[in-house]
Amino acid sequence: MSGHSKWHSIKHKKGAADAKRGKIFTKHAKLIEIATREGGESNPDNNPSLRTAIDSAKADNVPNANIDRAIKKGSGELKGEAQTVEVSYEAFGPGGVAMIIECLTDNKNRTLPNIKNVISKIGGRFADTGSVSWMFEQKGVVVARSSAPRDGDELELQLIDAGAEDIDIDDDIIEVKTSKENWAKVRDALKNIGCEIETAGLKFVPTQETNISDLSTAKKLMECTDALEEDDDVSEVHTNANVSDEIAKQL
Repeated sequence: MSGHSKWHSIKHKKGAADAKRGKIFTKHAKLIEIATREGGESNPDNNPSLRTAIDSAKADNVPNANIDRAIKKGSGELKGEAQTVEVSYEAFGPGGVAMIIECLTDNKNRTLPNIKNVISKIGGRFADTGSVSWMFEQKGVVVARSSAPRDGDELELQLIDAGAEDIDIDDDIIEVKTSKENWAKVRDALKNIGCEIETAGLKFVPTQETNISDLSTAKKLMECTDALEEDDDVSEVHTNANVSDEIAKQL
């Protein structure tokens, strides 16, 4: 099991602020819409992708009304609305950091130039498809908050039993990586011991990391990810940055 990371906490806090702006609700609605349409079924019991999308949305406290509307849009019940599609772009950012930028958009001709503009402004460059993605693996990732002191060893054993592959604990924040199949089990295990689930679902986790050891590059990287995440079409930005705790503290 890996040690804690200040960088994880910084990214988590950024994600929490993003959720407060309501963007997280829009993201989940789009994912539910796509899962409904591509699965050809509005009943989650018969559409595993839709079930996963709904579970992930509920973990982020998306209201049932939003979920229901997204399912109706995906099933075609809501007429005259543009369809949302998933698209991802690959790039190299500050310090040669590999980036996967996931987008949910109803207009690729709007999204692509916007993303390219952000990347070029910070001195990064777009990459050909496959140039970056090979450095990542899709995993289940669950982030939770624990308000009560806990026995770290006992907690790790409980999470391993639920399918955890990697555990990071930093103060009251717990981040767990699992296989794609086990993230819901880990989420439920954390819920059962009284933890508050912050985010849960599938993410691209780096298999090869790029070390960031200077403050200037780390700042540029954060500016880049912030600018990308402010775009309404961007759902998530994944990087293979490994920022030292010393640099992360300075951020």
